[in-house]
Amino acid sequence: MSAAQTVDAAVVGGGPAGLSAALYLARYNREVLVFDTGHGRSTHHQVNHNYLGFPDGIPTVDLRKLGTEQLARYPGARIAHHRITHAEGDAERGFTLHAQDLVWRARTLILATGVLDHFPHFPHWESYVGRSMFWCITCDGYENRGRSILVVGHTDAAAGEAMQLHSLTDRVRLLTNSARDEISATFRKRLTTAGIEVIHDRIAEPEGSDGQLTAIHTRGGRRLPLDALFSIQGATPETALARGLGVALAESGYVAVDTEQKTSVPGVYAAGDLTALHSHQVTAAVHEGAQAASAANYFLYPPELKAD
Repeated sequence: MSAAQTVDAAVVGGGPAGLSAALYLARYNREVLVFDTGHGRSTHHQVNHNYLGFPDGIPTVDLRKLGTEQLARYPGARIAHHRITHAEGDAERGFTLHAQDLVWRARTLILATGVLDHFPHFPHWESYVGRSMFWCITCDGYENRGRSILVVGHTDAAAGEAMQLHSLTDRVRLLTNSARDEISATFRKRLTTAGIEVIHDRIAEPEGSDGQLTAIHTRGGRRLPLDALFSIQGATPETALARGLGVALAESGYVAVDTEQKTSVPGVYAAGDLTALHSHQVTAAVHEGAQAASAANYFLYPPELKAD
């Protein structure tokens, strides 16, 4: 595609938020181009049990596949497997997107670039994500009732997650996996009262196979048997494109949006985990993608079609 060709909307990110936005735009009869690198939370092995309409749950990779197939039915929608390195422009002149020596132009832009999770890195760690290593009690807590759980993290957020998981099982331990232990006295007292052991040590290597962890070995020489690991080491929103466009960020570091997913830059919208407007859930991402697409579609209408 040459720089002379301009689509109505470019969506950066091919996860649930991006695919939802693209579908809505396609159904608004807009020309939309989705950029999907094939990476992100929805490319792991987890099964989503919170999405209405799938009684047995659905793997997020299958949800992406179904979304891609659904989008393929619309001739105005295309997917490009390129990583956008930077973008510039504004709603008046249009936006220009770059990937190496390739260039695209769009009248509006939806950012759905997600976050980078800080999972513990040990041999073959990616094979365990979504199978026995999780990051979200809302997503995977229910399936781990009564099981032996190791929470990994060194902050009050990790301590709070351990306390919440303790309502599902009485076999919870916390491993800081950091040189620092930043758990406050208040949370440490709560953990002690709940009988949750805090181990100030770091992961040396895992024990397990076929995606199922059975134990963690620490650098201090301990072997910690487990059924599941919950990583609460935080995540970093992928905001490079947003910052390059001058989009305002919230104090949290996530992209600031209103309830229509509008950013501070006219013609630029953000959806999904990148915004933290709602909880980091597939259901929320799909909703936000739809909201962003609807707002972008309305923005593209000529003045005579707008009520305001």
